[in-house]
Amino acid sequence: MTTPPALLIAGHGTRDDAGAEAFRAFVRELGRRRPGLPVAGGFIELSPPPLGEAVAELVGRGVRRFAAVPLMLVSAGHAKGDIPAALAREKERHPGVSYTYGRPLGPHPALLRVLERRLAEAVDPSWDPAEVTVLLVGRGSTDPDANAEVFKAARLLWEGRGYAGVETAFVSLAKPDVPSGLDRCARLGARRIVVLPYFLFTGILPDRVRTQTEEWSAAHPDAEVRSADVIGPEPELLDLVLERYEEAVKGDLRMNCDSCVYRIALPGFEDKVGLPQQPHFHPADDGHHHHGHGHTHSHSHAH
Repeated sequence: MTTPPALLIAGHGTRDDAGAEAFRAFVRELGRRRPGLPVAGGFIELSPPPLGEAVAELVGRGVRRFAAVPLMLVSAGHAKGDIPAALAREKERHPGVSYTYGRPLGPHPALLRVLERRLAEAVDPSWDPAEVTVLLVGRGSTDPDANAEVFKAARLLWEGRGYAGVETAFVSLAKPDVPSGLDRCARLGARRIVVLPYFLFTGILPDRVRTQTEEWSAAHPDAEVRSADVIGPEPELLDLVLERYEEAVKGDLRMNCDSCVYRIALPGFEDKVGLPQQPHFHPADDGHHHHGHGHTHSHSHAH
């Protein structure tokens, strides 16, 4: 019987200790769910352990094949470039190791169900959903394709759930920012607003969303504003990561390349087409005396 590939979870990284520990605890829980499957996880930046250390851990356990799943909601620069480049570097560090690369998580119906729960937890039970406007707040990216995916999640969350509307904002790198998003909701006539962070775990950016929401609410006493919680390590998230793992193992990836800046000349991003990707070095990672090796972006990511 062929041994199934191990599972490598690639995280973004955060300066928030609680957020980093939430990721590490999530990886441990995945291992408990699939006791016969070697599981490890690491970060691209900001938090230990670095991704290279997680790969070394698997190799030390005798793993020769693994499937890497980016624990990210949208396919932005980390998922499209940094992780594939880092994995290519790890393949050179560990001769004989092979891997496949899965796709990001959302917007998946299972995650939309969790978001719906977070909204239900945040609102007053007496509120009519038809009187509630939701502001879905994403991380924000310099990649227009990634920002568009947050708008898609907002539309899918709106469909069939009876809210007055679901608007979109970003906490960094993209417009509208949180106060501008709340202003838009108010201009559209919203009197009851729930700000819903489109984040997996707690961290500095979700905390910033809540702080900015509280500041806006204090300046606009006519509007009732509530803050919802992040998605968190829910059973649906654990199941979805394992689903993405199975896709990667079977080679059934179905990546969307129609609006990827590395393939399509989008206005203002024409210089990115065909751009080689470079590994994103973690400050604690000495590179094992290797330097960055370019890795041309490809949505198949099968090695």
